[in-house]
Amino acid sequence: MKFILGKKIEMSQVYSDEGKVIPVTLIEAGPCQITQIKTEEKDKYQAVQVGYEKITKENKIKKTMQGKEFKHLKEYKEENTEAKVGDEINVSIFEEGDTVKISGMSKGKGFQGGVKRHGFHGRNASHGVKHEQRTLGSVGSAYPQRVIKGRKMPGRMGYDRVTVKSIKIVKIDKDNNVMAVKGPIPGKRGTLLEIKG
Repeated sequence: MKFILGKKIEMSQVYSDEGKVIPVTLIEAGPCQITQIKTEEKDKYQAVQVGYEKITKENKIKKTMQGKEFKHLKEYKEENTEAKVGDEINVSIFEEGDTVKISGMSKGKGFQGGVKRHGFHGRNASHGVKHEQRTLGSVGSAYPQRVIKGRKMPGRMGYDRVTVKSIKIVKIDKDNNVMAVKGPIPGKRGTLLEIKG
């Protein structure tokens, strides 16, 4: 299985051979290093652990990160792998034209009301609706006399794990470990991404 960790750089655009503009997202993919191989006998499951972004002396890190080699560690399930601990994974495992699945954390938007969070249309802008236009309205019922769990209400919005499937790789720069994928992907600049082939 093709798997690599990366970081969102920014959005840009490229031109196709026909002269059409293609919106792309630039991703700094790898290089990653295999740090551990989980086995059925020892760990009760098979997986490969990958480390991304080596911690150097120049990095300002938290106390919890001290003594660790990588900033990010992720696992992916892999059976009958021939990989060894210490092997490097870089962007060259992918090719232009491949389709990938990308997962990352979406942008956090803070505490939002029902109109923005769930798309409620609000109240009518007519008589007797002063200061009420963007409120929810009734949230309870006659029975049971409480607010039922799962009711759509104001609250924290964003910063969810989002997966986008079937994204086409438009260009790959193997020298700089950068790939350009078609369209937008979750997160802000610098978001950690999991890319699966």
